[in-house]
Order: sequence, then structure tokens, then C-alpha cells
Amino acid sequence: MSTASVWPSRANTAFELAADIGYDGVEVMVWPDPISQDVSALKWLSQSTGVPVLSVHSPSLLITQRIWSPDPEERLRRTVDAALELGARTVVVHPPFRWQRRYADGFGELVAELEESSGVEIAVENMFKVRPPGGKERRVSAFRPSVDPTDVGHAHYTLDLSHTAAAGMDAFALADRMGTGLTHLHLADGTGQPKDEHLMPGRGSQPCAEMLEKLAATGFDGQVVIELNTRAARSQARRVSELTEALLFARLYLGQ
Repeated sequence: MSTASVWPSRANTAFELAADIGYDGVEVMVWPDPISQDVSALKWLSQSTGVPVLSVHSPSLLITQRIWSPDPEERLRRTVDAALELGARTVVVHPPFRWQRRYADGFGELVAELEESSGVEIAVENMFKVRPPGGKERRVSAFRPSVDPTDVGHAHYTLDLSHTAAAGMDAFALADRMGTGLTHLHLADGTGQPKDEHLMPGRGSQPCAEMLEKLAATGFDGQVVIELNTRAARSQARRVSELTEALLFARLYLGQ
């Protein structure tokens, strides 16, 4: 379970709920929550709840551009260091923004170098175009060279099904382009609106169940991460219900 799934509650709530519901581990989203930025606190939470940190999401969002460092390369390096300290196998990172020219020019080499030196898998995530303020049907990409990380080519990828919905992408075609490099799945749904909805799997347009069945049939040994938007949950009980339903959905279609 991504710790982002309990926002606006903090990461400690995510660890506690993951333990109570029965998740195998968490992905830490490093963002404005101070606990998510504190590796020592995260390590203590993992030990006290018995929930391992399996992956760490680098601060790649627009709202996280100054967390740890204003330099995106330094942020990625610090995320890899955090993953090593927490015992996480995977770091998730977005492609560079268009205005991060120097970072973008060396991004592929940086990712490969960090993977080689650390042994951590850096799984680059697919993104989506957005509609600019005042725009109508036209959508633009904020990423360089594109929203599709296979356009560059990396050793490892994160496939996000909420993002394929927002991008109007064929999720299976993208998974095929990722090939054996697909080692990380963000499981959520979307309706096709040009925004990151992160709906309950099965409540949108994406082939969530079919993707899980395909991964299970092909011997997938990566990670499936529930990344829901539960901000509308009116109570903690409702949030627990949604996170439990998502876990059961994933295990059902993975054949567990």
C-alpha cells in the first residue's frame, strides 16, 4: 500500500492500517508529510508495526520540488540512499520535467549509474498530458522527452494504471513495450479524464483485473502497489473498507 493512500493523514497512519488490514508492505511517498521525509522515523515505524518498506517514491511531484533539495539529481540520490537504509528493493521516479534540461539530458545515465552502484531498482513511471489553464481539448506534456518512459528506454519501469487512463494510453500495449523491465505496478483506476484520479480498481475504464491476471500468468515477481485516493472517505472506517477492498481485488486477480 502506498502511504499516499491515506492522505491527508500521515505516513504513520499508513503503516498502522497496512498492519491491521494485512498488506505485505508499504511504498513510502516522499512528499510534504514530514514523517515521509524522515528516514529514521520510517525505520522505527516499520520495525514497530512489522510492516516492511518495499519501495520508496522519489519526491518527483510539482509540490515536492524543494523536498530534500531543489536539485532533482540530489533528490533521486537521496531517495536511493533512503531505500538502502530502509531495505527497499525499488525506487519509483517520474521522468524529468521539460524545464529540467540538464537533469533530463543525463537522466538515463544517472538512473543506470545509481542502479549499478546501489543494486536498487529505479522504476521510471509513465505519466500523462494535462490540459493547461483555459485550454479546451488540447493537452500538453510537462515531461521530457515524453510521458512514456519507453521512449528513452530504462532497465526498470513502473506501470501506473491511473496514469494510462488520464493519458488515454493502451495499458497492455505500454506493458508490452516495457517488457521484462515492468517490475512495479501502481494499481488504481481512472475514467479517462485528464487528471490523476486513483480510483478503486474496477471502478474505471482500465483493465485492472486483466492486467493482474496477465502478470500472474507470466510469472511476475515484482511489486503491486495499491495507490488510491481516499481523501473523500468521511471516516476512518470507510477508508479501511476501501483499502481492504482494494487488497482483496489485487489478491483475487493475482490468484493468491
